[in-house]
Amino acid sequence: MALSPMDVTRFAAADTARAARMLNEVRTARLSGGRAPVAPRPVIEQSWDRMLRSGVDPEHDFRSGLLTPEEVLRRRERSQLRHVLPVLREALLSVADVAQHIMVVADEDGRVLWREGSARVLRRADGLGFELGADWREEVVGTNGVGTPAVTRRPVQVFASEHFVRSQATWTCAGAPITDPRSGRLLGVVDVSGPLETMHPATLAWVDSVAKLAEARLRELHTRSLDRLRAVAAPALARLEGRALVTDRDGWTAAVTGMPYLDRVVLPKSPEAGIRWLPAFGACTVEPLGDGWLVRAAAGPVPQDATRIVLDLAQPRRWSVRVLGGVEDWVRELSPRHAELLYLLAVHRGGRSAAGLAEDMFGDPARTVTVRAEMSRVRRYLGTYLEHRPYRFCEDAEVEVLLPADLRDLLPHSTAPAVARRRVSPGVP
Repeated sequence: MALSPMDVTRFAAADTARAARMLNEVRTARLSGGRAPVAPRPVIEQSWDRMLRSGVDPEHDFRSGLLTPEEVLRRRERSQLRHVLPVLREALLSVADVAQHIMVVADEDGRVLWREGSARVLRRADGLGFELGADWREEVVGTNGVGTPAVTRRPVQVFASEHFVRSQATWTCAGAPITDPRSGRLLGVVDVSGPLETMHPATLAWVDSVAKLAEARLRELHTRSLDRLRAVAAPALARLEGRALVTDRDGWTAAVTGMPYLDRVVLPKSPEAGIRWLPAFGACTVEPLGDGWLVRAAAGPVPQDATRIVLDLAQPRRWSVRVLGGVEDWVRELSPRHAELLYLLAVHRGGRSAAGLAEDMFGDPARTVTVRAEMSRVRRYLGTYLEHRPYRFCEDAEVEVLLPADLRDLLPHSTAPAVARRRVSPGVP
């Protein structure tokens, strides 16, 4: 039966058993180098390629060892995901239980921290090693609904033999990443899983919608915390002269005096009271205030010589930019979109126009509004080191890019045409 990859999910809903057999043929052919009856979906094929390169055994599952109950509890207490559990439970559990599914919430390391739902399905999940404290990173257990969304940074449904490891082929799962709206950092993945016969094509959209609700809840909580900090900041700033602002612990601005309002400033990775250097202001006095920091800018400029900018894209899920030189070094974790943009600027040291970046990112030079909006956000923390018209790193900065050992693993979330070309041919412009 000739099917395009986009038809597989619809076919599985209509005839689960037949679709599972077909996907088993596809997987077998792909792993043996034979001719498959249908091409795997692109997100699945790319994941399988990563597994083949990393040496995951498709015929035998590997379990790296469960976290202790004490460590699971410690991670729960530390995770921002604990704040959105009521949202996830209300939106997912009642339907999941009736549909013979379970809800699984894993942290950014792929460790299962919460697992609830149908008791029968939970017992079956135990047999797969889908337990509390288990490690479900893609590079450990293969293509799956927890690890693969964490790598691609987008929702993924994995059905039957789309799982790379054979023992998981009786399972269906749909997972969506949850990111910190303050920083774009991956917090973890919410997944709905169940036996093969419970597959439904609408599950992925449902889970993705709930993940977005969870992110909206985190934004609401952050707004409330800034409001509380503003109440503390107002009387403190009223007594000061010159330029000053109050930020929360992540650098988000609660109030300013003597300067234009900035949404966020880059703070040192581990800020301490005293004289510090901040990219937006130079030398500053930093001191604790409530649950944040009072930052007072010095009057004079700070020289910036021999600046080195390190763009770290070597890790599969965590990207950062580090600035070395000047008075104080600092580092910032990057969202997927900002990692793409800074990589493209590092490749094009001569600079790119908004239209050029739009072509690189979307294959459409007309999407300049989106590019300019994102570059405006990037310049809030790298403004000292970025120029525009065209956009480029400043000439006197040394820019170093740390890449994955295999360039096919470069920014796996990215669908940007320019990034995709470099995964295949690094020298292609």
